[in-house]
Amino acid sequence: MTELEAFRSEKNEFYASHPQSPLTREQKQGFTGLNYFPEEASLRLEVKVDEFPVKDSFEMQTSTGDVQHYKKFGRFRFDVDGTEAELTIYQNQHGYFLPFVDSLAGSETYPAGRYLEPEPLVGGHFLVDFNIAYNPYCAYNEMWSCPITPSENRLKVAIRAGEKLFHK
Repeated sequence: MTELEAFRSEKNEFYASHPQSPLTREQKQGFTGLNYFPEEASLRLEVKVDEFPVKDSFEMQTSTGDVQHYKKFGRFRFDVDGTEAELTIYQNQHGYFLPFVDSLAGSETYPAGRYLEPEPLVGGHFLVDFNIAYNPYCAYNEMWSCPITPSENRLKVAIRAGEKLFHK
């Protein structure tokens, strides 16, 4: 079992049985596991982030009408199947946050986007592994409040990695 397969297996166990799972009791009854794209090595990236000299405050709207407070940390560019894309990384007291929507939103991926927590490396680089991109808890039921992906992180390319749509 690869490291990614082990991670996904642990996540499925958490969703199936843990009291803090985002799934309702009814959803857990028929739960057989989350849906994922196959592992895609080309979407496990070490990127150079162009850090913003001034970290502007940013209020990210949530699915329940609240706001969460972040700073815009920096932006990076990357290539997906020959097409250049770019995303902004946000930061708050909990760390780095990368919400994004890809061109598969609504058909193969969650319409409001998926999330990552990029891992800082040395020299202004970050590990951005789209294979561990996940749906926010509000993708499973409306009781959760989730940040809504800002327009600057809506991609025209398909990110065929990470978690797919959740099907009941």
